[in-house]
Amino acid sequence: MTADAAVRRTVVTCLHCGKRNRVPSVADGVPRCGNCHHSLPWIAEAADDDFAAIAERASIPVLVDFWATWCGPCRMVSPALEQLATERVGVIKLVKVDVDGAPALGQRFQIQAVPTLLVLRGGEVAARQAGAAPVAVLRRWLDDALAEPKPSEPNPPAEKEPS
Repeated sequence: MTADAAVRRTVVTCLHCGKRNRVPSVADGVPRCGNCHHSLPWIAEAADDDFAAIAERASIPVLVDFWATWCGPCRMVSPALEQLATERVGVIKLVKVDVDGAPALGQRFQIQAVPTLLVLRGGEVAARQAGAAPVAVLRRWLDDALAEPKPSEPNPPAEKEPS
């Protein structure tokens, strides 16, 4: 982890009490409001040098948004992703990766179109979605990805019917 990842923070307003909080990009657990102690939406930015610390080692599932500043659909889908992160406080972490500033990550994850969304669970890709979509479609896709077992976990055994 670079020193930048350790000190990089996002200011988030608590949905419950309205206080502004500095949320670190890297932390154990989930961020909480310093005033009322409710969970806060966790939205961070990552690049080639700090992606592992920010996204792959996160304690909760991570929704990764590969985007670009010049991409119109990326700008349209960004508020929907922030809405999903706000709806799922304490459940997911939203990590935004500018593909122009993180070419190694773009190559590693074979990003050929932006926006491309990934769900990481335990540092492994659990789901992938290319292209912009309405918030309802993204919500359904995210819920399906979160409901599936981690890629490294075997599927639970099927229950047998009584004979």
